[in-house]
Order: sequence, then structure tokens, then C-alpha cells
Amino acid sequence: MSRIGKLPINIPENVNVYLEDNHIVVKGREGELKKQLVDEIAFNLKKENNRSILVISKNKQDNKTNELYGLYRTLINNMIIGVNNKFSKYLELKGVGYRSQLENKILTLNLGYSHPIKFVIPDSISIEIENNTIIKISGIDKQLVGEVAARIRNFRIPEPYKGKGIHYRGEYIKLKAGKTGKK
Repeated sequence: MSRIGKLPINIPENVNVYLEDNHIVVKGREGELKKQLVDEIAFNLKKENNRSILVISKNKQDNKTNELYGLYRTLINNMIIGVNNKFSKYLELKGVGYRSQLENKILTLNLGYSHPIKFVIPDSISIEIENNTIIKISGIDKQLVGEVAARIRNFRIPEPYKGKGIHYRGEYIKLKAGKTGKK
């Protein structure tokens, strides 16, 4: 039994949650998110002490339902948090000559290759650049923000000898000792 799935989800006042066809729709001040539901899981909206609470329950008792129970609770909670406050990730460029530029919806990265890398930004994602070396990726969909950050990071993964590359803010790169010369 999932301990996460049992927990109720508190819904802020400025967020609307409702079922439409076979989707759960979450609307907030930052935007709207939609997620397709599975038949094994039921949703109940309750009002307690002038606060809306979403409770997730299971329609079946089998392994697949148990797997989806906690997952859907977390996904819906992330949707509610995302439409209320955007998710963001920071990437830092470390290396001589590494810099980034933003023009329209295209991110141009100079990462030590013979050519600049151009990355087209998805519509629901916003990117800001600070100091040409710090990239802030933000959006309402946590999964999409993480995916875009991972795709940008894959253009130049940090190498273990000097630590050059693109890394997440706060990420620790364990540096290796280089080869020593013959004596």
C-alpha cells in the first residue's frame, strides 16, 4: 500500500481542479495543465474548513493499481504546484569561452565546438540568461522543465578532469587526478 497515495492534496484558493472526460484539468494563475487518467484510480474533491482537498482512492486491489496510486498522487500534486508557482532549474556553463545567447525562442550555445549549437525552446517553457553563463529554465510542467534542462545539459556533460561543461546549480562534480608525467 502506498503511503504517498494515501495523503490528501491541499488545493490552494486560486487553483481549480476538475474532471473533464477522461482527464483531470488543473487551472491556476500561471496556466493550465491536463493529464489523462486511468480507470483504476478514482478522485474525490472535498471541502473541509473552507479548504479544498483532493483525495485519491483505488477502484481495484491489484499490482498495477498499487503502482499507479502513489504515482498519480504525485503527478497531480506537481500539476497543482506548477500552475500556482512555476518550477525552475538553473544550469551553469563552466569553461573558457562557454556562453549562451537567447534570440526569439532559440537558445544559442557556444560550448567549445567548431560551431554554435542552436536549441529551439518549447512553447510552454521560458528561458532567461544571466551573465551569459547561467541559464534559468522555468515552466508549469515539472517533467518538461527537467527534460529541457537535461537535453541542454547533454550538449556538453561536465568532464571529470577540469569540470568543464554544463551542470546543474549545486551539482558537485568529483574531479579525477590527471595523469602524471614520467620522471
